[in-house]
Parts: sequence; C-alpha cells; structure tokens
Amino acid sequence: MKKRAEVIQYCMTFSGVFEDYPFHDPNWTCMRLKQNQKIFAWIYEREENIWVNVKAEPEWRDFWRNAYSSVIPAYHMNKTHWNSIILDGTIPKRDIQRMIAESYDLCSKGTGKTK
Repeated sequence: MKKRAEVIQYCMTFSGVFEDYPFHDPNWTCMRLKQNQKIFAWIYEREENIWVNVKAEPEWRDFWRNAYSSVIPAYHMNKTHWNSIILDGTIPKRDIQRMIAESYDLCSKGTGKTK
C-alpha cells in the first residue's frame, strides 16, 4: 500500500465512514465516522510519500514505532495517541491495514459501529 487512493478505499470498507477535506486543501484527506464525526485517519503527502496518521493505544503505539522505522510520532498530532505511517513500501500491507483498523476501533468506541 503506497497510494492515497488505496488507503481511502480500505478506509471506506468500514461501517459508517466518509471522506472529508476539512482544510479545503486536496493534500489533506481525513476519514471520519458519520455518527460522531471523529477522524480515524489523516492522509496526506509529505516528503514525496503518502503519510497516514492513525490513533493507537500507548502499548501498540510503541510496538509499531519499534517494529518499523516508517512509523513515527504523528506529524502535527498528539504524539501520545497518534502515529504517522509513512507509506514508503517498507511496511507490509496487512500491518498498515491493522493500524488503520485499530484507529477506527478506538475512534468508534461508544458509537455502536463495527466493521
């Protein structure tokens, strides 16, 4: 997974999700939950790669940061709760999908929405 469209397409497989451009800037895509408007994935281009910011529990946040050099404290986000995934081809697709799914689950808690 290296392209914005692939990330958006995967995010749209979750229940109750929509794509948004809150800054009126096509570089910044966010994937939101319809019920509570929470963002579970920020998608943008930076340093010639697509980056995805995702929410993570602290123990998983650190696990992913230690597992891959392309998972770092989130760009322009709370570094305690968010990671940036740099889609440079070094992270297996299944792990990217898992991190996005975990972010969706965290942001949808209490909404009654599931995948």
